[in-house]
Amino acid sequence: MGTVSVIVPSYNDAGFLAACLDALARQTRPADEVIVVDNGSTDATADVARAAGARLVHEPLRGIWPATAAGFDAASGDLLARLDADSVPAPDWIAEIERRMAAADRPTAVTDSGRFYGGTALVRWIARTIYLGGYFTVMGALLGHPPLFGSNYAIRADAWAELRGVVHRDRADVHDDLDLSWWLQPGMTVVRERRLIVGVSARPFDTVAELSRRLRMAFHTIAVEWREWPPLERRADRRRGHRRDAGDGPTITPDAAAGLGSDTDAVADETEHPLSA
Repeated sequence: MGTVSVIVPSYNDAGFLAACLDALARQTRPADEVIVVDNGSTDATADVARAAGARLVHEPLRGIWPATAAGFDAASGDLLARLDADSVPAPDWIAEIERRMAAADRPTAVTDSGRFYGGTALVRWIARTIYLGGYFTVMGALLGHPPLFGSNYAIRADAWAELRGVVHRDRADVHDDLDLSWWLQPGMTVVRERRLIVGVSARPFDTVAELSRRLRMAFHTIAVEWREWPPLERRADRRRGHRRDAGDGPTITPDAAAGLGSDTDAVADETEHPLSA
């Protein structure tokens, strides 16, 4: 299959990052490189990354999409595997990515949900069943294929080379995984592989305010994507093999999307506190 790069964006997440990098060090199939993208952290993120032997990339533009894109651009692997700083991959995570991407159907990307840790049993059930269950069900219906989940996916480097100039990589006000999912071009496929097991922190569900912020951002992201490439048009284009760039259609500003679940405060907040979508 070639080489595998693992990209981990981090913003003031040194404690979680240490656990993530420790899990990566225990992989049955080691990564060819691990890249930690320091998104302007003021904690020990950089020191933790260096101590673990990871390659450190600095991205000053705050936001999960700018940080992820910087890591993808810097990676040298044939496969780009993506985790969040609070992700804890199972020991065979990279091996399963390599196995599935080498299958006869050669998917463009593989992904799956997460197994939440922390919080209460009820919080973990809500996160798994309602939050992520709803994401995969609703967005899968709109897209016609499984959406990528930012804490647990891998994509081919050649696909990223094609998509890097299409997606909204410089925007901190959209979910990076959903944006990348939306702009997959005709012929690009996503497989949901249940063997990709990753622990994901339930901390986003600690407060109603944090959960509400994430949901507002989700609706805002959908508004942006819908206006530029409506779902029915997108699915028709994919059937016809018509490739599309983000600049081909009208755009929507955060203010214009206010009626669809976004507001400027949410955008400003995301600039200060990047999300793990």
